[in-house]
Amino acid sequence: MTSWMCDKCGYIHEPVTTPPEKCPSCKSECSFVDNSCYTPDCAGKPNDPQIKKDK
Repeated sequence: MTSWMCDKCGYIHEPVTTPPEKCPSCKSECSFVDNSCYTPDCAGKPNDPQIKKDK
């Protein structure tokens, strides 16, 4: 499943196939970033720790 991170507050929304229209945490309309981890570096963790919020 895909995990999504709010680009404004860093909230992680998972596991869903599409991100919500508004962030459940900050209530903003934001661009959600696919934060799912597909590399062995994550050691079984669902979120990629290298992807951080921009702001």
